[in-house]
Amino acid sequence: MASNSVRQSGSVIGDIFRTTARILGGTLLGIVMVGGSAIAGSLVGLAFSFRDLPDVRVLRGYVPTETTYIYDINGELLARLHGDVNREVVPLNRISPHLKRSVLAIEDSYFYTHKGVDPSGIGRAILVNFKSGETMEGGSTLTQQLVKNLFLSSEKSLNRKVAEAVLAMRVEQVFSKDQILEMYLNQVYWGRNANGVEAASQNYFDKHAADLNLAESAMMAGVIQAPSAFNPRDNYKTAKERQSLVLERMLILGWATPAEVKAAKVQPIRLTPVEKSYERSKVPYVTQAVAAELEDKFGRDLVLKGGLRVQTTIDLKLQRTAEKVAKQAHADLVYQGANAGQIALVAVDPRTGFVKAIVGGVGSFEKNQFNRAVQARRQLGSSFKPFVYYSAFATGDWGPDSVVDDSPISFPDGDEMYVPRNYDNTFMGAISVRQAIAISRNIPAIRLGLYVGMKKVVETCRKLGITTPMEPVISLPLGAADVTPMEVAGAYATFANGGYKVKTTLIARVTNSNGNVVLDNTPKPTLILDPYAVAELTNALRGVVTNGTGTAASLGGRPVAGKTGTTSDFRDAWFVGYVPQLATAIWIGNDDYSPMSYGVTGGVYVAPIWRNFMEKALEGSPVENFPVPSEINAASKKN
Repeated sequence: MASNSVRQSGSVIGDIFRTTARILGGTLLGIVMVGGSAIAGSLVGLAFSFRDLPDVRVLRGYVPTETTYIYDINGELLARLHGDVNREVVPLNRISPHLKRSVLAIEDSYFYTHKGVDPSGIGRAILVNFKSGETMEGGSTLTQQLVKNLFLSSEKSLNRKVAEAVLAMRVEQVFSKDQILEMYLNQVYWGRNANGVEAASQNYFDKHAADLNLAESAMMAGVIQAPSAFNPRDNYKTAKERQSLVLERMLILGWATPAEVKAAKVQPIRLTPVEKSYERSKVPYVTQAVAAELEDKFGRDLVLKGGLRVQTTIDLKLQRTAEKVAKQAHADLVYQGANAGQIALVAVDPRTGFVKAIVGGVGSFEKNQFNRAVQARRQLGSSFKPFVYYSAFATGDWGPDSVVDDSPISFPDGDEMYVPRNYDNTFMGAISVRQAIAISRNIPAIRLGLYVGMKKVVETCRKLGITTPMEPVISLPLGAADVTPMEVAGAYATFANGGYKVKTTLIARVTNSNGNVVLDNTPKPTLILDPYAVAELTNALRGVVTNGTGTAASLGGRPVAGKTGTTSDFRDAWFVGYVPQLATAIWIGNDDYSPMSYGVTGGVYVAPIWRNFMEKALEGSPVENFPVPSEINAASKKN
């Protein structure tokens, strides 16, 4: 390696001296060139000591930090995710010729003729800048700027400049000019948190780099030398002056005609009203949840720097509907004096597990980023009971028409007795399970939970994807477990899908910046529940909506299954329901766990919100029926 370094350094010296010899014999320009060459030659002589410089061939596999893009299911951009570096890499053929010429004109007009270091260019820059009284040309080549940005610090020292020259020549030996120019344009900082030409053109003009005209290109090229001072957002007057310098240089080089330069100078520049680098997500709660799912899979570093292209499962149109419904519902709750400060909503397609819409809360996301749809763990109340009833139906010993005892029951609880009660403090004696579900009796749910065993109920919840801590206590059937709306919606979606579980997800597909698929969440349904028991449960849950506590959730002639839920202290109220095409969970309550007003129940206050959302979500969708238990039973016997 050392001998290779010496040979390459010797090659550098030879190149410098050959360049120097070529330019000897001039007048003032020649003197300046000789001076520049002599200085360069003496500096490069120090290159023998730079045997530990990085191998520029690593650039063949170099992956620059790049912004991640989040899209909805139909390809509409929702958000950009990035850390300190905001960049989208584009190939050279997707960069405007105007911009390429503008950058070369002001930064390195002899780029295609030098070999990485241009001693004669140093002399020309001195003369041009002296004559114009402005800094119209720099002494460093694009290649030198590139290696400084990629390999070296910004320290101003003799050693750093020598290293820069050596590395620049090595880069020119390994890469073509077009490759170097492409790397440079994608690497350079353009100000206002925009790295690379695509991010900059989007940030300033809301255009792709390929679509920039001459006026815009010249203005952008003028930014490079001092991005914080010359960018058009911070100092438009200076940016226009720099634009004029670039255009004049292009005219001198013959890269633009007088007419083109004149037209470009007076052409209006329209800056985009909202900077893309600082643009907030269209759907911040969605973006936050998607980012969390991505980080679980890939890690935070790759999400913020890896240039992922993420197709989410979110339907932006339906998302806007959900947000609108939640906002109006919150206003209605305030008007009704419900004292419910927040709402969360999650809608899942049961057939795919794709989350179609989530509402993480109402109010300003900037003031409160707590995402109640995926982060809030709240007690379900009676909305938990379907997990108990399914477990009982799955034993084959119980069904919707079985009779269960709704009479007083008590259990030792330390030095006291635990005495569960029904919501109305009454008891009905022997009733059908169907009736117990429809009007949400507590005692029957506890009795069936004890029959199958609370551990079995917990096991059912785990199968359905509920991962939150859960103790097999006697009060579990009444919702004595904290769960998230996302978990509940996904669990009910499995009921809607006939017992077939599909992973609940916000992400449909992820590709890297090269277009290679790195995550494919194509649905893979797995039968995890007894289809007959699920059909019986769904049949019974329909009674909640037709003649039970959830009649306010009725969708007319469309079959609906669901369950209301209210905690005994009115801290939480729910309605979770489904049709074959969509399962939706809605929660209302207060972040500080303070009680809502007395009588705020899931059936009275939440079911109407659910109905309002589902009517809009299912508009134009055909009515679909749930499987009939008898048909499933007959089919299983036939098989």
